[in-house]
Amino acid sequence: MKYYDLGDQKISAVGLGTWQFGSREWNYGSDYASSMARAILERALELGVTLIDTAELYGFGESERIIGRVLGRQAKDVCVATKVWPVYASEKYFALHAKKSSERLQSSKIDLYQVHFRNPAFSNSSLSRALDGVVSRDLAGKFGISNFSRYDWEDLERKFGRPIYSNQVHYSLLHRRAEEEIIPFAQATKHLVIAYSPLEQGILSGKFSFDNRPRDIRRINKHFGIDAIERMQPLLIALAKIGAKYGASSAQIALAWIISHPNVVVIPGASSVSQLEANVGAGEIVLENGEIEELNERSYQYEQSAMMPILRTLRTRLGI
Repeated sequence: MKYYDLGDQKISAVGLGTWQFGSREWNYGSDYASSMARAILERALELGVTLIDTAELYGFGESERIIGRVLGRQAKDVCVATKVWPVYASEKYFALHAKKSSERLQSSKIDLYQVHFRNPAFSNSSLSRALDGVVSRDLAGKFGISNFSRYDWEDLERKFGRPIYSNQVHYSLLHRRAEEEIIPFAQATKHLVIAYSPLEQGILSGKFSFDNRPRDIRRINKHFGIDAIERMQPLLIALAKIGAKYGASSAQIALAWIISHPNVVVIPGASSVSQLEANVGAGEIVLENGEIEELNERSYQYEQSAMMPILRTLRTRLGI
């Protein structure tokens, strides 16, 4: 597996997202939080995963607590990243929330502290001063952001006067907006893009169909619509075909496609140890250029097909 330098830590190309730890939206049940989450974390360390991502919002702090109970102060070679929900931007607010996250994580200092989203109510100057409150109290070692534009990433780093090492964004074969500016900026500056929702909540695994769609929170995902699944078939077929060549699943190929991009790491979640192992296995797959190009083309076709009904409606109304 590839690793990237993030300050003084090595970040694995495949990390572990823990939104599902302690959350009820996924219908995993109470046993998941009490036993399976622990087993997943422990196996992740054994497999060389060095990026564990969470947030104060996940399970209203329960995700951080689970990680803290399992890892605590022992995970010296692991980067535990969490996020602050920036409803207010002040030194006191950020420092207080960083301290609470640190306590839940049972860590004296947060490895990577990320601003969860770009709140338009506050300027980057305000965010910079708020982060200064975390720095002055020595509550975090490194800083990142999530869902920021390229401009705001660069601007905040300049105002903060310290590296904003990473930007966590939505990136997958079905959502490629990050390729326009964010990924090129990360590559040019030796920063990282942390890709979340890499499998679009499982639709890219190829396990779902018209008659087999999830009944949990994923039911509101537009990619699980019957029309979307039909339009996605060429991409799903390509994933399965390439996977057969490597003895890999469609999900593993979708993950391998993401990390084929330099300076991009991925944080899929896992409902079981076996799923975690499969995700990590994707880090060993090196796709050929022709395979990457084929997936790019199928992905582009899916995106364009979504516009066809809109174009037909416009043409009808305009009489074209």
